[in-house]
Amino acid sequence: MTRYGITALLLFLSIMGGNAQTTTSKNGQIETGVSQTLAKARKQTISQLAYALKFDIPEQKNQPIPSTESITFNWAKNAAPLQLDFKEERSHLQAVSVNQKSIPIVFENEHLLISTAFLKPGKNVISIQFTAGNLSLNRNDDYLYTLLVPDRARTVFPCFDQPDLKAIFQLTLTVPKTWHAMTNAAVQDSSETGERKTLRFRTSEQIPTYLFAFVAGKFKSVKRTLNNRAMTLLHRETDTSKIRLSLDPIFNLHADAVRFLEDYTQIPYPFQKLDFAAVPDFQYGGMEHVGAIDYRSSSLFLDSGATRDQKLSRATLISHETAHMWFGDLVTMRWFDDVWLKEVFANFMADKITEVSSPEANYDLQFVVDHFPAAYAVDRTEGANPIGQPLANLQEAGTLYGGIIYHKAPIMMRQLERLMGKEALRDGLREYLKKYAFSNATWADLIAILDARTQTDLAAWNRVWVSETGRPKFTYQLDKQDGKITRFTISQLGEDGSNRLWPQGFEVALVYPDHVDELTVNMNQSSVTLMEAVGKAAPSFVVFNSSGQGYGLFPVDTLMISQLSTIKNPVTRAASYINLHENMLSGQLVTPSPLSTVYQQLLGKESEELNLRLLTTDLSDLVWNFTRPENRPALAASVEQAAWQAMEQQTVSAPSSPEPSSRGKKKLLFRLYQNIALSREAQGRLYAIWNDQKAPTGVTLTEDDYTALALALAVRDYPAEGILTKQLARIKNPDRQKRLQFMMPALSSNVAERDAFFASLSNEANREREAYVTTALGYLHHPLRSATSAKYVAKSLELLEEIQRTGDIFFPESWLRSTLSNYQTPETAQLVRRFLSDRPTYNTRLKAKLLQAADGTFRASKLLYHP
Repeated sequence: MTRYGITALLLFLSIMGGNAQTTTSKNGQIETGVSQTLAKARKQTISQLAYALKFDIPEQKNQPIPSTESITFNWAKNAAPLQLDFKEERSHLQAVSVNQKSIPIVFENEHLLISTAFLKPGKNVISIQFTAGNLSLNRNDDYLYTLLVPDRARTVFPCFDQPDLKAIFQLTLTVPKTWHAMTNAAVQDSSETGERKTLRFRTSEQIPTYLFAFVAGKFKSVKRTLNNRAMTLLHRETDTSKIRLSLDPIFNLHADAVRFLEDYTQIPYPFQKLDFAAVPDFQYGGMEHVGAIDYRSSSLFLDSGATRDQKLSRATLISHETAHMWFGDLVTMRWFDDVWLKEVFANFMADKITEVSSPEANYDLQFVVDHFPAAYAVDRTEGANPIGQPLANLQEAGTLYGGIIYHKAPIMMRQLERLMGKEALRDGLREYLKKYAFSNATWADLIAILDARTQTDLAAWNRVWVSETGRPKFTYQLDKQDGKITRFTISQLGEDGSNRLWPQGFEVALVYPDHVDELTVNMNQSSVTLMEAVGKAAPSFVVFNSSGQGYGLFPVDTLMISQLSTIKNPVTRAASYINLHENMLSGQLVTPSPLSTVYQQLLGKESEELNLRLLTTDLSDLVWNFTRPENRPALAASVEQAAWQAMEQQTVSAPSSPEPSSRGKKKLLFRLYQNIALSREAQGRLYAIWNDQKAPTGVTLTEDDYTALALALAVRDYPAEGILTKQLARIKNPDRQKRLQFMMPALSSNVAERDAFFASLSNEANREREAYVTTALGYLHHPLRSATSAKYVAKSLELLEEIQRTGDIFFPESWLRSTLSNYQTPETAQLVRRFLSDRPTYNTRLKAKLLQAADGTFRASKLLYHP
C-alpha cells in the first residue's frame, strides 16, 4: 500500500467513527445486507441517482464478466461515510474513483466504503471497474438473465440496493453477435467487431434496483404491434405446435391487460416499452421488470393438450405482471416490509382483468379456487405470518414472500372493496397512483387516502386483517319449531380460541328441494343473528360461505354432504369442497376415509373444470398423505377405478375433436389416475400408453405429458428397461432435455445413486437450477420412496439457512415443501420438532417457513396415528 493509500484510509476511518451509529450495528461493525437504518440514512443524503453500466459477457458461462459502472448522484453533506452495497468478494473490485480521482478500495462486510473526504455537496460521480457477481446472473450455456428481487442487484454490481432510491439506468452490453438481448429500455444503437456486438440501450425511467434487469442469449425474437403498441417476445421454445397456438394469446393478453389498466387507473402505460422474455425453468411464474417482463417459458407456451384451467392461469399470470407496471413499478413500496402491497394489487387487478379478457371464465369461481386453499395452507399452520411483517434488513426480505401475501391479501382486498364499494376503492387507487407516481409509498399512505372515502374504522379493520395472523372459526345455532326457523345465530372466534373479530361479509345458503335462499351475513361483531331467516321454512340443509367470499373455518351441515352434487351454483360447490377439506384437516366432523368416498362419487358428476381440479387435488392428498401405507393400495384401487370411469364418461362431440370443457376434465381425471396408480393393472395401462404413445380417447397427451408419464413409471420402479433414457431421446427441446438429465439420478431404482444425488445438493453449484432441484426432490421424497428417503430429511433441514442465503426468494419454501409434503409419520413430525427445539435462537422467519411446510406432516401424524 502506498503512503497515499495509508493516509486516505486513516482519514476515512477517523471520519467513519464520527457518525457510525447511523450505518453500523450495535457492536460498531458494518452490517452485512442492507439494514433499514442504513437505508433511511442514505435516503436523506442521496438524490437524482443514475447508473451507467457496461457488461462484457463472454460466450462461455464459466468465464468472468468484466464490467464498469458510473454512479451519478446528488449528495447532501453528512458526516457518515457512504456505503455502496456489493455482496461479492473483495477481489471482484479492481478500481474506484470519485469525481475522476482514484481512491483506495475499502471493502467491509458486503459494502464498498467511500469516505466523505472524497465527496462534495451536490453532484458526484463514482466510477468502478469490477467483475460482475454471478449469484443472480443465472448463467446457462447459451443464455443468461438477471433476477435481482429483493436485494440482489448488489450481488451483480455495487449499488444503493434499496427500493426508495429510484434511479435511471443506462446499460451497455457486449455479447456474442448471434445473441439477442433485452433490458428495461429500448436499444439506442449497436455495433459489431468480429464475433462480438455491443448494444447500447436508452436510458430507463426511474426505477428501483430490484426492477433493473437484462436477458441475453440465443433467443428467437418475435415482434407484434397491437393497439399501436409495439411489443417484443424473446423465447427458446422449439415446439412448433406450442409456438403456433401460443403467440397470439401471449400478445393479445398483454394488450388486453394494458387497455384495462389504462381505463381503470386513468393513467397511460407509464413506461417507454412493454417487452417480455420466456425463460426456461425461470424461478417464478413471472417477474415484473419494467418494460422487460420475465416469464417461465412453460407458463406461456401451452400445447394442444392444455386445459382451460391452464389457459386461465396463463391469462392471470400475464395480467398480474402487467398490473405490476402500475402497482409496484410506477408506485413502489418504500421498504420491503410493504412488499405485499405491490403483490396484493397485482393479484387483485389480475382477477379483474381476466374477468374481462376471458369472458368464458367464471371469475368468482376462479377467485375461490385460486386463493382460498393457498391462503389456508399457511394461515392454519403454527408458522402463520401476518400480511404485513416488520423487516430490519433486506437480506431477509425473501422470507416475507408466500401464500399470505399472494392469496390472503387479495381476499382481504376483496373484503375491503365490498366494505367501501367498487367505485370508492377505484377512485382511491387512482388518487394513490397519481400522487406517488415514479416515487414510493406505504400501506399507511394508501389507507390515509381510502379512509377519507369510507365511514368504516379502517384502522381497526386493518389491525386484524393485515397486522395479525390466523383466521376465524365460525359456529352456529339454528333453532326450528313446527318446520320454521325460530333463531339463526352465527358466532366467530379466532381459530386459536381468542376473542378477535375479523370484520367481513359473506353469504349463507338455505337450500330447499326447489330453490335456494341466500342470506348476507355482516359479521361486524362476535355473534350475529340473522333476523331475515326467522319465519322461513326449515331448509333441507345449510351451506356456509355460499358465495365464497368469507374467510375462515366454517361449519358443515352434515345433511349437505350427501347432497353436494345437487348444488347448482359452482361457486357454492367450490366453497363447500374447500370447507370440507379444511374441516377434515382440523379433525372436525369429517375424517379422511369417508371424505375420499364422497369425493370419488363426485368425480363423474362435477361439471366445472376448476372444481374438478379441487376434487382431484384433494383426492390425491387423501391417498398419499392421509391414508396409512397398509391401507393405501385398497383406496388407490378404488380411486383408480373411479377416475378412469369418470374420464370415460365425459362426453365428446367426436373422438378426434372433444369439447374443450370435456377435454380439460378428461385431462384432469387422467392425471389423477396417473398420480394414484398403484395397482399392476393401472401401471401396466400407463406403460402401454407411454410406450405406444397412444392416449386414451378424448385425451390429448403431448411431449411434456409423456415425460410426466415416464417419471411416474420410474418412481414406481416399473419393470421395463430404460424408460427415462428412451424418453430423453424422444425430447426435442435442449432445455427440456437438460431438465430430465438432471432429474434422472433422483428417480433411479438404485438407492446408492439416489443417495449420491442428494449428497450432491450440499454443493451450491448443484442447486443453481432451482426448478430442477425442487422437482427432483419431490420425486426423491415420493411416498413410495419414503423408506429410503426419510434419512435425507435431517440434512435437508440443516441446509435450510444456506439455502436461504444462496437461493432466490421462493427457494427455501419450495425446498421445504418438496422435502416434507409427503411424510405422515410421527417420527418425521418429531424430527422437525426436535430440530427446532435444539435451536432455540433459530431464524424466526425460517422457523415459520418450516412450520408451514410441516403442517401436513403434523396433521397426518395426529389424524392417522394419534386419532
